[in-house]
Amino acid sequence: MSPEKEETDEYGVLLYYNYADIPDLNDMVTFYNSNCSSLGLLGRVRISPHGVNVTVGGKLSCLESHIDAVKSIHNGLFQSTDFKLAPCHQPLNDQVAQESGFTSLSIRIVKELVTLSSRPLLKSPEISNAGKHLSAAEFHSSLHKVDKESPENSLVLLDARNLYETRIGKFDVPNVETLDPQVRQYSDLSSWIDDKIDQLKGKNILMYCTGGIRCEMASAYIKSKGAGFENVFQLYGGIQRYLEQFPDGGFFKGKNFVFDHRISVGSSDANIIGTCLICHCSFDDYSSRCRCTHCRMLVLVCHSCQNEAALYVCELCQKQGKAVRPMQLIENGESKTSLPGVDFQDFSSDTILLPQMPRGDDVKTSRKLRILCLHGFRQNASSFKGRTASLTKKLKKIAEFVFIDAPHELPFIYQTPTPVPQSSCVLSSSPPSPPPPSENCRKKFAWFVAPNFDGGCGVDWKVTDSPFDPLQYQHQTDGYAISISHLETVFSQQGPFDGILGFSQGAAMTALISAQQEKLKGKMDFKFVILCSGFALNVKEMECGFIKCPSLHIFGNEHGKDRQIDNQASKELASRYDGGCSVIVEHDCGHIIPTRSPYIDEIKDFLGRFL
Repeated sequence: MSPEKEETDEYGVLLYYNYADIPDLNDMVTFYNSNCSSLGLLGRVRISPHGVNVTVGGKLSCLESHIDAVKSIHNGLFQSTDFKLAPCHQPLNDQVAQESGFTSLSIRIVKELVTLSSRPLLKSPEISNAGKHLSAAEFHSSLHKVDKESPENSLVLLDARNLYETRIGKFDVPNVETLDPQVRQYSDLSSWIDDKIDQLKGKNILMYCTGGIRCEMASAYIKSKGAGFENVFQLYGGIQRYLEQFPDGGFFKGKNFVFDHRISVGSSDANIIGTCLICHCSFDDYSSRCRCTHCRMLVLVCHSCQNEAALYVCELCQKQGKAVRPMQLIENGESKTSLPGVDFQDFSSDTILLPQMPRGDDVKTSRKLRILCLHGFRQNASSFKGRTASLTKKLKKIAEFVFIDAPHELPFIYQTPTPVPQSSCVLSSSPPSPPPPSENCRKKFAWFVAPNFDGGCGVDWKVTDSPFDPLQYQHQTDGYAISISHLETVFSQQGPFDGILGFSQGAAMTALISAQQEKLKGKMDFKFVILCSGFALNVKEMECGFIKCPSLHIFGNEHGKDRQIDNQASKELASRYDGGCSVIVEHDCGHIIPTRSPYIDEIKDFLGRFL
């Protein structure tokens, strides 16, 4: 093999994004699936109506072929795209490779390439109004000029990345104020901007991030604030292009965190600016993947301080009062305050190391989303748990589901068989069928009942007075106050919960709760709702304008075979939510919550916003 061929067969990573109108999402998915699979590329491809965001790895020659193919599609749609290609080692750590998505090829259609906010925005920013691009040289020159001359009070540097990224690397320029929002995730940045809006007004704002895509939307959001926010600039190509232009690091100190198996990329300057969470020594290696036990954000823990049975609490959770002291373990009736090989006297008073008993093969237990589940009409917690077993199994790594019974107990009912004609005009006179045995019947419950409901329940069976009415859910509108009181007690005794999942009538109840979210604040706090086969009740509590609560709507399409809840009823409910923070998943699986791909992937994507 020639030296040139050996060189092109080295491993590499390719990053690029492009904001552009995608004419056909399915065509784009087909292209990426075919091209990446044929070239042996692994990684993440996200496609939205507004563009693509791609991070893939493979042989350099294959990555170059991929770039040529991308440039040739859709009449030069990607001709001006900045393709950031870097040679590197192949993934060595299976855990890191898996977390960064480099053990498979993941191609998904998403609503947004990056999620600026997990809450509805009064006005979504237009990407065409993003800050002016500055090349690495122009960005450096702007900073160099201020550094050499005099303090420029009108210039601020704004880091658009997360705290775990800025811990190990950031720009540091004398005489220039650098703002580090210290957010856990990008979707928190818009709230920080809103809080600091007076501090930013009238300033020349220079923004930067890893590769540029987060600055596109964030700079547009700042400029959307109007007068006083015209001078917003962004580092084109991000820190990656800057370090290529200035190999010694320039004004950037430390390492650039990247979202692939490399973890971080540094300059020729070997200085470390990160510190261990426990002992505060210099340390910037995230390869151990230690995480905060509360919010799951990555934390830096040096090799000497790492312990498999320990839990860590990040600096943000400490500020929120979530830092906890070593807990006592009870073993054979004797109190223990230490772990094998760990002497807590060796740690300072602000140490955040917790003993933890391993659970099965999951030694490092992650914090999961807690989701309260509300069953449908004439169901109970047990039956709903059984019906959602596949869903809970597939989401067990990220979510814990809590199932409860509704407060209105329903009577057992049965329908007698319709008399069968013995001839053209004679009906059989056989005695009515007896009710089914009740010994093994589980109680059934509801969130809403009919206005004429007498509250009777329990042991005896009742013969229904009419055939099954598929529209009965429209008439079950009473009982809201009792259900709300019941749920307030559940939140108080079993909370907190990150979100609420409702199915059928449970979804109608969940919708009412989300419509009253501000009114219920302090009694029932949650971040999102999932409405499956939902519908809206015609009650005054739903008359509140657009519901500004992040929501996922899952229901059967027009041909989805849901014989209980009409497709239009679920669509109408979804239309009541602010479109900027709602996701709709239509399926063809009937009156269920689908768990096969691509539906489960969309559910995971939605929940991922809140991890």
